[in-house]
Amino acid sequence: MMVFLLIRLALCMFGLWISLASCAKFGMGRKVGAPKMNSDFGATGVPPLLRTKKAEEGVAVTPGGNTTSAPSGPASTPEDEIFFTNPDDPEASLPELSTVLTFEKRRGPWEESASIAKQRAAREGKPLLIWFTDSARSPMCKALNQELFARADFEPWATEKFIRLRVDANIKVDDPNLSLGEQGDRLISLKNYVINLKKQYKVLGQPSLIVLNSSGEVIGNYRGYKSGQADYYWGLLKQCEAVSIHHLKEWRTGLEKKGYREWRDLKDRKVFAKLTRYSEGTLTLIEPDGTRSRTKEEKLSDADRAWISEQKKLRGL
Repeated sequence: MMVFLLIRLALCMFGLWISLASCAKFGMGRKVGAPKMNSDFGATGVPPLLRTKKAEEGVAVTPGGNTTSAPSGPASTPEDEIFFTNPDDPEASLPELSTVLTFEKRRGPWEESASIAKQRAAREGKPLLIWFTDSARSPMCKALNQELFARADFEPWATEKFIRLRVDANIKVDDPNLSLGEQGDRLISLKNYVINLKKQYKVLGQPSLIVLNSSGEVIGNYRGYKSGQADYYWGLLKQCEAVSIHHLKEWRTGLEKKGYREWRDLKDRKVFAKLTRYSEGTLTLIEPDGTRSRTKEEKLSDADRAWISEQKKLRGL
């Protein structure tokens, strides 16, 4: 009987040992909430195939640790974006008005730079005519040029009434001062320039004529041309010019109430701007588009110098 009881006790002890081993194997004996440190995917729990480098085990992510803070201090600003000014004359870096009003010499009656054409239109108070053309492949573009733009009576009228910009899809770069690589870069730049202007004004074909008033608003958009329509197109341009004059008067009247006026230099070049600073014969001017420049009183027209003299008297200077 005693032997039988000892055998049963041994069997019970053996069964308890089997149960504890099974619980440990399946994690039932692990403390609740304790992290499992020996992951098959490493400390991050990210499978190897999804890591940047398969050989890396990764770094465990801590709360807030996956956000990279932006650098601060002077080292975060590129050196070429730091501008130093003279504290005694903060406007010393402003360009001279004579330089601002001097444009690149044109090869003909049509401007080739959109930025220069827009600046001239704003400063001279004229509408801007943009001609999108393909001088090499479009017969209608050639007809428009021959029947209207090349007419002897159209040229002086257009010079007086409009600023003109030609955007030609036929692009060539033939500059002996440029290397082959530089010519290639220049060609790509010009092609992108044409593409961007077409997108800006939604031009889908050539020829197309876009007319802007002096403040940059589109007042005319004409696509296509048929031989014999020269007088009709000229009439459209005359109508746009009349609309632009009416808009210019309203636009300038509003700005004149804010202190803007037309200034002229000794070469009769003019600019519509506001005087923001006067000091010992030096004037600082700002145009409606934000362009700022400075000039000497002695370089201005007689009418402008008389206006300055009057303003000095009014202020007791």
